Amino acid sequence: MAPRVVSMEADGGSRGNPGPAGYGAVVRDPETGEVLAERSESLGTATNNVAEYQGLIAGLTAAAELGAAEVDVRMDSKLVVEQMCGRWQIKHPGLRPLAAQAAALVGRFSAVRFSWIPREQNRHADALANAAMDAAAGRPSTTAAPGRPATTPAAGQPSTTPAAPIVGSDPATAPASWEPRPTFTATRLILVRHGETPYTEQRRYSGRGDVPLSERGRAQVAATAARVAELAPSVAAVLSSPLSRCTATAASIAGALGGDVPVRTEDDLIECDFGQWEGRTFAEVRQQWPGEMDAWLASPRIAPPGGESFTQVAERAHRVISGLLTAYPGETVVVVSHVSPIKLVLRDALAAGDGFLHRLFLDAAGISVLDMWPDGGVAVRTVNDTAHLASLD
Repeated sequence: MAPRVVSMEADGGSRGNPGPAGYGAVVRDPETGEVLAERSESLGTATNNVAEYQGLIAGLTAAAELGAAEVDVRMDSKLVVEQMCGRWQIKHPGLRPLAAQAAALVGRFSAVRFSWIPREQNRHADALANAAMDAAAGRPSTTAAPGRPATTPAAGQPSTTPAAPIVGSDPATAPASWEPRPTFTATRLILVRHGETPYTEQRRYSGRGDVPLSERGRAQVAATAARVAELAPSVAAVLSSPLSRCTATAASIAGALGGDVPVRTEDDLIECDFGQWEGRTFAEVRQQWPGEMDAWLASPRIAPPGGESFTQVAERAHRVISGLLTAYPGETVVVVSHVSPIKLVLRDALAAGDGFLHRLFLDAAGISVLDMWPDGGVAVRTVNDTAHLASLD
């Protein structure tokens, strides 16, 4: 049976920075401490940070081969931990591809948690990395992992303990079924993107800036409000991002529903913080931040300079949805938000990969509908409905 959760420690270093480099990683059973897999390899000449990322990649790969669903990553590299959590920018161009590779591996698990630990708590992986560095420098290793004899892997060759990949299913995944579910037991979410703004028309990044609706946006909102009233004559609540382009949209919808439906602003529904890219076009960003743009497109864990990653947006969007399911069981709720939060909710509802975020287009004032059941069942009924806007074209 595949382990549900594993802990993984990783380290890397070089003699000289750059110099002869290597990494080590160890995967354990978090309850017993039993070593499930080890990885170490000499890298030739490289920097400390490159070796640390390579150790992370090797450890995550080993955890995936074991069939783990969740991984607790523990490293003494503050830089790698903070960058993988999206809190620090990845300024060195040589690290961006490695960070993207690690982020792609993270996406294979249901959850990966990163934490920094002092070096003395990372002795096993440190010993494996030092042995690999000794091999890269062409001298016998004098360092052994705790409880194991010193070994000298050939330069460029991985040293591992035997661990056959274990293939198993994730017990947290509900069985698939074609059986229709009763809609009256579901919480129905009507997800509405706000109407157009001047930034929408100019195709500029519009995150935390409070850009109001344009004239066309106000017309879209009126049409959207009428459509929502047709879809759901009975609504328990309308939730909105605090930005005015959303609150104006939410107010119009509440009015179309009769004016007695409460409108509540929710900070977690705000758009992604695009940092230094705010107000700029895609072409302008591509020209000024080409490396950062490539890294951002490659991984939802990477944030724009001074901004917020999609992983962080997903965490707060998840908080909102979880709260709605608890507060409004079996009822209909309208959620007025922005492109990024809505895309992330739909990605998770459809159990889609991260590529979905760049392939789905959401129009201003578009409507998406999904039903969510208490046992975790989901039915996506509509994505980006814009039929109600046809008369405005």
